Amino acid sequence: MSRTTSTAPAEAQAPQRAARGDRFPHDEPQYAVPRARTRAGMLDLAALAVMLGVVIVGFEPVWGSHGYLAPAVGGAALGLLVAWLGAAFRWSTLSVAAATIVVYFVAGGALALGGSTVAGVVPTAETARGLLRGAVFSWKSFVTTAPPLSSFPDLALVPFVLLLLAGVLAGTIAWRAKRPVWALVPVLAALVGSILLGTIVAAHPVVQGTVLGVVALMWSAWRTTEGRLRDRETSTEASEEALRRLTVHRARTGAVVLAVAAVAAVALGPVVAPDHGRVVLREDVVPPPDLHEYVTPLAAFRHYVKDEKDDALLTVSGLPAGARVRLATLDAYDGVVYSATSDDKSSGSFVRVGAKVASDATGAPVTLDVQVKGYAGPWVPDVGALTGISYGGDRAKELEDGTYYDAVTGTALTTAQLRAGDSYTVQAVESPQPKEADLKGVPIQHVELPQPTNVPPSVQAKAEQFVGGATDPLTQLQRLRDALLKSGTYSSGIGDQPASRPGHSADRIDTLLGAETMVGDDEQFAVAYSLMAQSLGIPARVVMGVYPDAEDGWKAGTDFTAVGSDVHAWVEVPFQGKGWVAFDSVPEENNKVQTQPRSQQVPKPPVLQDPEPPSEPDQADTAKAKDDKKKEKDQDGTPFDWGHAVAVGAAVAIPLVLILLPFALVLGYKSRRRLRRRRAGDPADRISGGWHEVLDAAVDLGHPVPAGATRREVGTALDAAYPSAGTLTLAHDADATVFGTGEPTDVDVEAYWGGIEAAVAQMRASVPWRKRMAARFSLRSVRRVGRSGASRNSMTKAVADDPLTPQPDHRPRRRWSRPSGDAR
Repeated sequence: MSRTTSTAPAEAQAPQRAARGDRFPHDEPQYAVPRARTRAGMLDLAALAVMLGVVIVGFEPVWGSHGYLAPAVGGAALGLLVAWLGAAFRWSTLSVAAATIVVYFVAGGALALGGSTVAGVVPTAETARGLLRGAVFSWKSFVTTAPPLSSFPDLALVPFVLLLLAGVLAGTIAWRAKRPVWALVPVLAALVGSILLGTIVAAHPVVQGTVLGVVALMWSAWRTTEGRLRDRETSTEASEEALRRLTVHRARTGAVVLAVAAVAAVALGPVVAPDHGRVVLREDVVPPPDLHEYVTPLAAFRHYVKDEKDDALLTVSGLPAGARVRLATLDAYDGVVYSATSDDKSSGSFVRVGAKVASDATGAPVTLDVQVKGYAGPWVPDVGALTGISYGGDRAKELEDGTYYDAVTGTALTTAQLRAGDSYTVQAVESPQPKEADLKGVPIQHVELPQPTNVPPSVQAKAEQFVGGATDPLTQLQRLRDALLKSGTYSSGIGDQPASRPGHSADRIDTLLGAETMVGDDEQFAVAYSLMAQSLGIPARVVMGVYPDAEDGWKAGTDFTAVGSDVHAWVEVPFQGKGWVAFDSVPEENNKVQTQPRSQQVPKPPVLQDPEPPSEPDQADTAKAKDDKKKEKDQDGTPFDWGHAVAVGAAVAIPLVLILLPFALVLGYKSRRRLRRRRAGDPADRISGGWHEVLDAAVDLGHPVPAGATRREVGTALDAAYPSAGTLTLAHDADATVFGTGEPTDVDVEAYWGGIEAAVAQMRASVPWRKRMAARFSLRSVRRVGRSGASRNSMTKAVADDPLTPQPDHRPRRRWSRPSGDAR
């Protein structure tokens, strides 16, 4: 059956298509109905909503609850709403951007920062500050905070912003762009963002991939086919009905395919889904705390056991029998202090934590309620492997916002610093310590700790002397410990105890090991034990904390009030399958030292000893000494830290580039378009391209240009709006050149383009500077139908289709004489 094709011009059919709710690329603006208002536009909305829903599901593992759904779904819905309004009412690009910003500040507080709003809805000045800061800094906090993030409601700003932007961009492209399939780009970008911002545990990868892939393919195929079928000059009722039937048929078929794929994904997902993790940002991003700002707690050990011997530091409720409260794990020695680090992969990294902390540790769950008495400092006492921490009191939010935890070392700190009156609850998993008999035959776990520096030579010599010929790591550890217990005596310099210098510098450890009777307390013996173990190739670290002494009579299940004398330091060594095992090396106070025979003593290498200082510096002096040492190192020619400089530069440059990139792309596109027109191969095409520069300038300035008007008609209208630009003369010159009998020379073309540039400059100069700047970045001319991408052949075809133009037989149409040309 043959199909009847209407011969009526497109202008005559436009009102008919508008009445049916269709949107054709070549429809005139005054007749066309925006696609967003049609049924086809609603199908676009449904497809985009499903695809953005797939992105939303991806945030489930990192959040740990459904609390993220409100901001994420709200952001996607508001983004699509802004895009729909912009398409339905033909808003400019700047208007859509402004509407997006308004929505962000009006709805962002209610959906993501409810704690700073009035009644959970009305934004306040604090809400505005939070939204401004959150747009820049929340992304970093999102990837440096340990999941689940449900303990930090303010971080919901990240999925809200991501889905808001994805909705605006995807909807705008789908409803307004000439190639709507590009709407998939922001959707896929949002999906990649949810993966990078998430965890190594995927949500529902097979289901997500299947649904997104099927919907994206169905929708893009439908839009592509629809565009091809409707990209015609003429149309009939029969063809439109056939198109509608085809659309319904493909929608039904696609729904069946989607249903089958969804069932298959649910059934086969657990079988075919990979069990390995993904690459996510939180595994590589360095967290914010700088541990160099905090003095090692071991420097204050003598202060606790001597000056605050009987003063209450903490009251702990719920401490299991045999458990030790950890203050800090110290794994880096530099000859001055033993400190905690986060610079090495083996030391872990500090990340923000809250009421819930993901942990794969095994053991018995423990809940500790801690009341801070006389203790003060950044280090948060905890136990076992942390699974959650929450604070009470007036400073709860301040302490919570600054809490970080290193799961590898089990150390927690708060940048707000604990002080008397604070309270908190610790949720943890505690594994009982194995007995030494259970460690026989268990190999040491290989762990790369930071290499100690400036270690005195006596450490290696004494370690070899103490272990003798033993090669088994457990035996070596036992012999090192037994030698310290037998050869040393405990003293903190209190009362009638022997004189004992505080500190654990290289000189102090050298003095300890060089004496016939080693005199010191936990600080010196734990550091010496750890350094000697590392000199034998055994990974070891020092831990400082509190635990009840056996003679104090404390019973499990009762409150434990830790005083200064309960502060201890010990050594931990990792065993395969057992974790880090604690070793104590502190001798008794009244220990009867067994003097070693001279023949067993290893002579120390001759070294020039500095005069012995009267006392070890306190915490402030220790910190100052490290700073002075660092300054001396810098003055001695330490190379410039280019890595830090690059990181700072990238942190500043990347956001700036992302902000300026869209504007630069617009300017670059317009510059390339102007250059392409001016360098066209045919001189007549260059003349026509110059006229299109005038049309684009007018459109960007907000002056409507009818799509079917001739050059003279457009030139007359523009001449009335911009009298000094001379647009009517340019229109006459373009018609005379394009449709004249002669071929324009390069001189004629350059002269015409000189007039074009002068006319555009006059048009821009006649409007306020704000409008002039907006026109430079406007995308109206990019979307203008019939811009200069059409060649001379397409222009002559338009003339040939005009029933008022006499048709030649076989002559080049460009050489006809006619009064005016088609503006398209």
